[in-house]
Amino acid sequence: MNQGLPVFSQIMARIHPQQFARCVARFPPPRALRSFSAWDHFLAMAFAQLTFRESLRDLELCLRAQPHALYRLGFRSQVTRSTVAYANEHRDCRMFAALAEVLMRKARRL
Repeated sequence: MNQGLPVFSQIMARIHPQQFARCVARFPPPRALRSFSAWDHFLAMAFAQLTFRESLRDLELCLRAQPHALYRLGFRSQVTRSTVAYANEHRDCRMFAALAEVLMRKARRL
């Protein structure tokens, strides 16, 4: 049995926390989402993209299928449909665009 980190965690480990925090700080939400951090929001959206989830319901079902694995994937709070929908509505999508620019700069150097 594999005892290493999941592939998703290995991919997300390439994102430096300070770079992510700078991208989030550039576009603060009008009201803080206390229970669902920007990092958890990003992880949920990245997981949905990488695993070809078609809806928030599909994303929630996939993540709830193995709740013991969420912490190992990097999630620190529970991911629910309503929380992700609220975060999508109230967080500025330019935060993700700024992070994409940072990652593209890293990729060009390689």
